[in-house]
Parts: sequence; structure tokens; C-alpha cells
Amino acid sequence: MSHPDDTATGHPDDLDTEVDGVAEHGGVDPAAPTAGDGEEATYGQIGEPFDRRSPFYYGFVGALGALSAWWLFQAVAGIGSVLMLVVVSFFLAAGLNPAVEFLQRRGLRRSIAVTTVIVMALGTVALFVVAIVPVITDQVQSITSNAPGWLDQLQENKRIQELNREYDIIDKLKEKITDENFVTALFGGALGFGLKIVSALFNLFVIVVLTLYFLASLKTTTHAIYRLAPASRRDRVTRLGDKVISNIGGYVSGAFIVALCAGLTSLVFLWFTPIGEYAVALAFVVAVLDVIPMIGATLGAVVVSAIAFATDFKTGIACVIFYVVYQQFENYVIYPRVMSKSVDLPGAVIVIAALVGTALLGVVGALLAIPAAAAVLLVVREVVVKRQDLR
Repeated sequence: MSHPDDTATGHPDDLDTEVDGVAEHGGVDPAAPTAGDGEEATYGQIGEPFDRRSPFYYGFVGALGALSAWWLFQAVAGIGSVLMLVVVSFFLAAGLNPAVEFLQRRGLRRSIAVTTVIVMALGTVALFVVAIVPVITDQVQSITSNAPGWLDQLQENKRIQELNREYDIIDKLKEKITDENFVTALFGGALGFGLKIVSALFNLFVIVVLTLYFLASLKTTTHAIYRLAPASRRDRVTRLGDKVISNIGGYVSGAFIVALCAGLTSLVFLWFTPIGEYAVALAFVVAVLDVIPMIGATLGAVVVSAIAFATDFKTGIACVIFYVVYQQFENYVIYPRVMSKSVDLPGAVIVIAALVGTALLGVVGALLAIPAAAAVLLVVREVVVKRQDLR
């Protein structure tokens, strides 16, 4: 007769037999389910999670992050020229956008307003190429052909004669200017010069196409970007983004207006001087250089005054006086009226931004630095400063 507890707990002899069987199989119960016994099989006890404080973990993740950052940097550097075209095109589109919005306020739909602005912009470029470029080309050739004579006139100056005797400056300049291969040699030979011309034309074409696309889809593109912001902050992000784009557009269009004023004023003045035969070319140079912040207007004045001094001393003095007076008028009357609504930056910030932009991207960086600095300053004022005020 069995004991009542034998059924529940097993007989002591049976337990001893089971323990011996487990010991014979290396501590593993032969009756226990294994990995191949089906879905109910167990795979052993789950181990502890990996220690993220381990030096190996930090080293591996850090090295992986550094390699990823370096790869990303190389990728961005490889497409740097393309990104530059995209940025320039976006800035130009933002500069044309105020004209589109002006037409919209007059009752035109955006599609019609964009088409009108595009046609006017392309028509202006075509008119410039057809009517102005040949005149500029002829006048530049005339300046080049007359340059040796101007150098001869400079030799009459005693100080210039001393420098020429010591360093042979005038003769070397005359030799370079009169050399037919001077321009091609300057750009790396005939093949290099041709490739640079083709590259410049291609970049210009890409900028025009991208500008048109950006201008046509500016609202759609910006709204798609704004939707990436959380819904609770989307309205504020939209307002800030629209303000930044408006400031960029105002600065770009304002810079062209200021440059146009400088070019037209120079054209009128130079037309009545002894160097009036070069008025169109020199006015174009002044307008182009005036777009460059800080030093552009001065560079244009130096170029025109140098040619004027080489032609006639009195004309040179007149040019110096004219540009000194005009730059004061531009700095204190034209520029504040045109730029006051788009760029509100302290003078020190403008200087620093222009220097940094020039160091990074050259002339293009100088052109883009000021509106970029204005955008950054706006975000700092509206986000960082106001957040600090709430603390």
C-alpha cells in the first residue's frame, strides 16, 4: 500500500535516480525540451543587455559617427558647386518674388504674375545681350587698344619714371597688354579659356532654369517644408520662414536697384566727360561691382578714376570728386531707403558677415552673407531671445 504523499511528491528513491541521471548528462536534464523540439522549445535564459557604459561601446559608436560625418562632409564637398548654383538660384528667385507679389496685389493670379515676371526678366536679359553687350565689347576693345598710350602718358610722371627704371613696370605691362595671347594665357591657354567659357554659360543656364522653377513653385515648396514642423509650432515656423524669405528677396532686389542707380548715374556723368566713349562699359563695370557689399562701389570708382587719370588729369580729379559725393549720397540716402525694410543689421554684423562670406565662398559668399546674417539674426531674436525672456 502506497503512502498518500508518494503520488504528489514522488518516492525518495525515484528522486535519487533522477538526480543521478541529470548528473550523468553533464547537468542537463535529458527529458527537458531542447531547441529542436518545436515552438514550445526554450533557447535558454536571456542575458543581460549590453553595457552602454563600456569603453568599447563608446569607441565603436564614436568611430562610426566620425566616419559617417567625414563621409557626409566629402559628399557635400563633392557637390559643392551644384549646391552653390542651387543657393544662388534660390536667392534670385526670392529677389524676383516681391515683383510677383506686387502683381498679385494688383489682382493677378500667381501663375499669371509668375509668367509675367519671367517674361519680363528674360526679355530684359535678351535686350541687354542684344543691345548692350556689343557696345561694351567694342568699348572694352577700345580701352585695351588705348591702354599702351595711357601707360606712355604715365611715364611722364617723375615718380613713375623712377619706378619704371628700377622695376621695368611700364614695359612689362605694355608687353602683356599688347600680347594677343594674354587673355587665353590668363585662363590657361586656348583650351582652358574655351572650357571656362562653356562652363560659365552652362552654369548661367542652370541658374536661369532653377530660378524659374523656384519662382514658380516657391509657395508650394515652402509650404511643404513648413509641414515638417510640429503642428503646435507650424504657424510660428511659417511666419518666421515667410519673413526670412521676404527679407532675402528684399535684399536681393534692393541690391540690384542700388547697383542700377550707381550704373545709370555713372553713365550720365561719364557721358559728358572726355572718356564718354567708354561710358557704357565703365558704367556697366560700376553697376556690377556695386553689388559687392562694402568694397564694390569703391572698386568701381577706382577703376573709372584710374582710366580717367590715364586720359586726363582734370578728368581724373572730376571722377574722384563725383564718386566721393555719390557714395555719400548712396550710403546715407539710397541704401537706407531701399534696404531699411529688408536688412536691419548693425554695422559690425554687416562687416563681419561680409568678411566671413568672402573668406568662405569669395564674391558669391560676400553677396549672400548679409541676407543670411539677417535671417540668422531674425531667428535669434524671435526664438532664442524670447525663449530666454520667458525663463
